[in-house]
Amino acid sequence: MTLDDLAQTIAARAAADPDASWTAKLLSKGPEKCAEKFGEEAVEAIIEAIKGDRERLTSEAADVLFHLLVMLQSRDVPLADVMAELARRQGTSGIAEKAARKS
Repeated sequence: MTLDDLAQTIAARAAADPDASWTAKLLSKGPEKCAEKFGEEAVEAIIEAIKGDRERLTSEAADVLFHLLVMLQSRDVPLADVMAELARRQGTSGIAEKAARKS
C-alpha cells in the first residue's frame, strides 16, 4: 500500500457511517480532534525513537502517517499538494529552504 492508496481510502471512508468506521468517526469530530490525535501519535513515535525500540517505532510511525493523512483530509488538503511542496523543495538545502521561509 502506498500513501496515495491510504489517502484514497481515508477520503472514501470520510463519508462512511461513524459507527462503522474509525476514520469516519475521527473525521466527524472535526479538524481539531484530528490534529490532537495526530499529535498524540507523534509523541508516541518520539517516545519509541528515544527508547530505541525499532518494532514499536515502526508501528507508531505507521500510526503517525495514517493520522497525518486523516488530519489533512479534515482540512481538505490533498496529499498531492504535500507531495508537490516536497518536490518544490527537492534539490534545495534544508538550511537554505528554512532561511527562505523566514523572509
